[in-house]
Amino acid sequence: MTQQNRYSFEFFPTKTDAGHEKLMGVARELARYQPDFFSCTYGAGGSTRDRTLNTVLQLDGEVKVPTAPHLSCVGDSPEELRNLLQLYRQAGIQRIVALRGDLPSGMGLASGELRYANELVEFIRNETGDHFHIEVAAYPEMHPQARNFEDDLLNFQRKVRAGADSAITQYFFNADSYFYFMERVRKLGIDIPVVPGIMPITNYSRLARFSDACGAEIPRWIRKQLEAYGDDMDSIQAYGEQVVTQMCERLLQGGAPGLHFYTLNQAEPSLAIWHNLKLAR
Repeated sequence: MTQQNRYSFEFFPTKTDAGHEKLMGVARELARYQPDFFSCTYGAGGSTRDRTLNTVLQLDGEVKVPTAPHLSCVGDSPEELRNLLQLYRQAGIQRIVALRGDLPSGMGLASGELRYANELVEFIRNETGDHFHIEVAAYPEMHPQARNFEDDLLNFQRKVRAGADSAITQYFFNADSYFYFMERVRKLGIDIPVVPGIMPITNYSRLARFSDACGAEIPRWIRKQLEAYGDDMDSIQAYGEQVVTQMCERLLQGGAPGLHFYTLNQAEPSLAIWHNLKLAR
């Protein structure tokens, strides 16, 4: 029996009340499409801990879509993580995205803290058993700080062995990178679902900045076409929608177990792709 594909949307906690209200409006609109879950990010070094917590509880409790908080081990002590896990468990949260997280600039790692995502996964399992479905990150184009692709694959394997249930990838724009990654992890005996992370293209300069920072490659043929549009935002969005939709079609036809949309707290770009793919629930 084939398992049904899963679809999810990611948000980031906002800094202002007005931004938060807008986020909740976007979430309510996306909730109408019955996603399997929402996820909510966590700032470098736990810098948005309280905002993440509040946003997660509101999305899960009021918008009524199961919501997975990101949890990062860098910048949080085991005691802080233990308290957060207890809060989420008491609130009925059942899924967590476990990440190493980024160090805030100028901050060193304190001794005794968890250093890597596999250690965080192990910590969650030791603290809470099988209560949480644990998602981890996967990097089809390699984590920007990994020494090489082989090291990165072994790092992913460690996270799975520590108890991860499934994975969400960094976004990419080349379906072949995902299929090659899947071929390699299957050869390592890893059989958990790995869901592609999808970034709609709406603003080229912002996307280029993001991509440089996180190691996601914008293929030359896409980059050159986006550059050619200059400041013509309508053309950038129409072209971006087309290339990302075509990539998603190929991913799903090739056996990807669903899609995870990085919404940047906007509904329309992800929904345009959703409608093109006819993902009626």
